[in-house]
Amino acid sequence: MAASATHDGAGTRTVIENCAIATVDANDTEYASGHVVVAGNRIESVGAGKAPEGLQNVGRRVDGTGHLLTPGLINTHHHFYQWISRGLATDHNLFDWLVALYPTWARIDEPMVRAAAQGSLAMMARGGVTTAMDHHYVYPRGSGDLSGAVIGAARETGVRFTLARGSMDRGEKDGGLPPDFAVESLEDALAATEETVKQHHDASFDAMTQVAIAPCSPFSVSTDLMRQGAELARRLGVRLHTHGSETVEEEKFCHELFGMGPTDYFESTGWLGDDVWMAHCVHMNDSDIAAFARTGTGVAHCPSSNARLAAGIARVPDLLAAGVPVGLGVDGTASNESGELHTELRNALLINRLGAHKEAALNARQALRLGTYGGAQVLGRASQIGSLEPGKLADLVLWKVDGIGHASIADPVTALVLGAAAPVTLSLVNGEPVVENGRLLHVDEDAVARATRDEAQRLARIAAGS
Repeated sequence: MAASATHDGAGTRTVIENCAIATVDANDTEYASGHVVVAGNRIESVGAGKAPEGLQNVGRRVDGTGHLLTPGLINTHHHFYQWISRGLATDHNLFDWLVALYPTWARIDEPMVRAAAQGSLAMMARGGVTTAMDHHYVYPRGSGDLSGAVIGAARETGVRFTLARGSMDRGEKDGGLPPDFAVESLEDALAATEETVKQHHDASFDAMTQVAIAPCSPFSVSTDLMRQGAELARRLGVRLHTHGSETVEEEKFCHELFGMGPTDYFESTGWLGDDVWMAHCVHMNDSDIAAFARTGTGVAHCPSSNARLAAGIARVPDLLAAGVPVGLGVDGTASNESGELHTELRNALLINRLGAHKEAALNARQALRLGTYGGAQVLGRASQIGSLEPGKLADLVLWKVDGIGHASIADPVTALVLGAAAPVTLSLVNGEPVVENGRLLHVDEDAVARATRDEAQRLARIAAGS
């Protein structure tokens, strides 16, 4: 029997049927051949077989034969500006990579950030991402409205979006890595962050834009900014995000500077809680994992970037077993040049099998859950997105799995996760088409590609002359 829900203002219906469906609900309900009915921006019903007869106001019917329907992918950690600095420092660890690239990143301006955001969003959306986030923390003096540029690009692309408004106040003169002109003062960072929340954050159920407060990392911000950032977020009722426990060098830094490891430092500054998620969390011991589980702190797992920077293998099976919310992140494309989330589904499964749990680490359905419902948990939106259930927002993707890359794999979820990147026949965000037959509907991909190339070249010229 199909599950269904009613709500006011249903609007025009879209009916998708004859497709395999992975709902990623609490029971991992799947249908070998089923239907989803979308009414307005909500999922109205999900079930086996054909859609109910006699539906009114059906604006579109989609025959999903040969396809798998899933919730849209949710990205929980990214740095869009890095799209115009890809392919550099390819054989570095994290700290050496940062030292090599900060002088370039410190030269970004508003046109560069807009083009980079357009490129990052286009790549993700075309690959099945329906909710994106950007942790933007580089705000050089006089660089323009960088937060507005990123939010505008997301709005143009048509995806649901969280801006993690980052900040840094520990420049080179204070023992940090970024140039001093690329960091903000404590007061300026807090004021600009609060203004961004007040101007752009939407707390409603179907919000398309939300804002989190996100000082960059323990080694690039002061303890005062960490503490006061947490206090500000809780006063404003928004979430908190930062980098945590990414490398052994970071752990050593925390012990030398603060006399404790990263997790204890986060707890001492108010940075553990069910309104917090951390990127990476590679180097965590049992007590660290227990602290995250006890407080409901989430994790954005970024397997490709962790491998690119030789950071290590996060203990994802142990995090999940302890009850820690875990989603997937692309991370910045200067450390993950592909820039799309399907790679993370596959690499999360494969890389974790190189760890202590071997072949039992993750399976295909757990990987899909990380990239959908897990991401919704991490962003604080699990009641709204992340699974195909009546009453939830209509963010969903129809993947073509009957082509040469997938047709010989009997299980469509395995085909999606372990196979090549599956073509996206249709992607809906808030009930509206964003991708059809592999092409973005709201932005010109060729124009975006040209703009990103031009801005990457301009950034390289400016950085070379600095």
